[in-house]
Amino acid sequence: MKVYEAIVKGLESAGVDTAFGGNGENVASLMLALERSRTIRPIMTRHEQAASFMACGYAMYTGRLGVCFATVGPGAFNLFSGLAVALSDSYPVLAITGFVSLDWRGRGAVNDTSGLNRTPDSHAMFSATTKKSYLLTDLADTCDLLEEAVNVAYEGRPGPVHIHVPQNLTAPGADVPGYHDVRVDVAPVRPDPEQVEAIAGTLADALRDGRGVVVLAGFGAIRSHAEEAMLRFVERFQIPLMTTLDGKGIIPETHPLAAGVFAESGHARARKAFREAGVVLAVGNSFSQHATFGLREDLFDGKELIHVNIAAGEIGKMYAPRHRLVSDARLAVEAITEALERRSPPVRPPHVAGRDHERRRLLRLPGRIHPGELARAIGRMLPERAILLADAGAHLAWLGYYVDLESGQNFRKTGSFGPMSGHVNGAIGAKLAQPDRTVVVGCGDGCYSMAGFELMTAVENDVPVIWVIFNDFEYKIVKLYQLATYGESALVDFRNPDFAAYARLCGADGHRVETIEQFEEAFRAALAANRPTVIDAMIARWAVPHYSPSPAGVIPGIWETIEDRLRHQ
Repeated sequence: MKVYEAIVKGLESAGVDTAFGGNGENVASLMLALERSRTIRPIMTRHEQAASFMACGYAMYTGRLGVCFATVGPGAFNLFSGLAVALSDSYPVLAITGFVSLDWRGRGAVNDTSGLNRTPDSHAMFSATTKKSYLLTDLADTCDLLEEAVNVAYEGRPGPVHIHVPQNLTAPGADVPGYHDVRVDVAPVRPDPEQVEAIAGTLADALRDGRGVVVLAGFGAIRSHAEEAMLRFVERFQIPLMTTLDGKGIIPETHPLAAGVFAESGHARARKAFREAGVVLAVGNSFSQHATFGLREDLFDGKELIHVNIAAGEIGKMYAPRHRLVSDARLAVEAITEALERRSPPVRPPHVAGRDHERRRLLRLPGRIHPGELARAIGRMLPERAILLADAGAHLAWLGYYVDLESGQNFRKTGSFGPMSGHVNGAIGAKLAQPDRTVVVGCGDGCYSMAGFELMTAVENDVPVIWVIFNDFEYKIVKLYQLATYGESALVDFRNPDFAAYARLCGADGHRVETIEQFEEAFRAALAANRPTVIDAMIARWAVPHYSPSPAGVIPGIWETIEDRLRHQ
C-alpha cells in the first residue's frame, strides 16, 4: 500500500467523507488515491486558500474533521489563511502537503521549503499556524503519525494540524508496512465538581440578593451544541442571555430572555442587561476585540466574572475572573444547572428591554437598498435550520444587528483572524458537510471580488450555496475608519463587474436587484431552485451600521472618543 493510499484509507476509517485541495505534482499520488476512494469525495478548488476555508466550513457546525491538501511550496503556503482561521475559531482541520525529497533538501530543488540554504522553513511556518505540524520521514510511521495528528486536532480546544509528506516517500516502489485504521479516542473536557459547586454558590447568592445575573454566550457554546442545556438554564432561573456575534442563536433570539448581541455593533438592550448585572456568566467566550468594545480594561469593573472555556489559556488572558472553569460548554452548563437547582435560589422574572432595532425606521431611497432592510429581509426569509455566514465588513454588522435567529439556525463571522473572503469559500464546505441545510452567505463586494471565482467549484460539484453581495463599490469599514480617525479617505473606491451576469456565465443562477421587492423575489427563487446562486444587491452607500464604542451606549462612547483624542493632541 502506497503512502497516500494508506493516508486516504486511514481518513476513511476516521469518518472523513470530503477532502478539499489544489492540484500539483507533489500530491499527484494523493489525488489518484482520492479518486479511487469509495467514501471520500474530493473537491478540487481553483486556489488552495479556498480549500483551507472550505475545510473550516466543513468542520464549523459538524465537529467533524475538515481535510485540505496542497502541493509543496507555494501551493502549501496558500493554506495558511484557512489554517489560521481554524486555529483562532477552534475547527478540527487536517492539512496535508507535499515536501521536497529528503535527500534534496537545501540543494536547489524546485519548491524546496526545508529552511536550508535560503529556502523558506515550511515546518516552522505550519507549526506557527497549527496545533502541531509533522514531517513524515519513515513510511513505517505513516499510520501512527496520522492517528496522532487526528487525535490532536480533536483534543481539548479543537484546531488544525498538518502533515508534510516528502516526495521520495511517494515513489511507485515505496510501500507502507503494517497499515492500521485510525483510532479516534478523545476524552471530553469535563468540569471540575468543586469549581461547579463554587460557581453555583456565587450564582445562588446573587439571585437571592437581587444583584442581577446575566449570561454571555460565545461560539464555544454553539460548537459544543449547548443549545438545549442553555435554554433550560436560563428558563429555569430566569436569567437574561446576551451573545457575542458568533453566539447568536444559542437560544431563539425572539425568546423573552434573549437580550441581544453584546458587541460594538450590538443591541442597546444587551448593553442595558450588562450594565444592570452584578454577575456575568461567560460561556465559550474568548473576549475578542469587537466583543469587548476594543479590549476595554475596565469592562468588568464592579462585576463578578465567571468564565467557562474549554481552553485554560483563554481564561484570564484579559479579564481576571472570580471563578474559572475549564470545560466543554455543554457539560459545564448542565453541571451548573444541576448544582444550582439543589440550592433552590429564588427566581424573579427579569425585565428584558425590547428589540431596539424594531423601533428604528429605515429610510428608503430609489435605486438603492438600505443594507439594514436587506439584512432584515434575509432574516425574515431564512429557512428553518439555515446557516447564515458573514465575511468581514460592514455587512457583518448589519446582519448581526437585524437578523433574529430561530431555534436550529446558525450565524457565523470569520472569527478573530477575520479574513475577508473566508466564508465566500467556506460556505461550500459547510453545505457539503450538511447538505440538508440551506447555506446563505452575506458578503461585501470586496470580499466576493477576492474569491468569487470559486463559484465554478460550486457549479462543477453541484453545491447550492446562495451568495448575497452587499454591493456599494467601496471598502466601507476601511473608509469609515479613515474618516473617523483622519478626517479623510483614500483608495477605498473601486469598480465592479456585473456579478449576476458573471454567475450566469459560470452556469450558476444570477440576479441583480435594486429594490427590496426585487431582492425578496430573487431570494425566493434561489431557495426554490436549489442551485448555486449569486444575488447582486445594490445597497445605499450613505448607510452606516449601528455602532457603539462603549458598553455605556452610543453617546457616552462618542464623548469618550472625543476626550481621548483631546488628550492625545
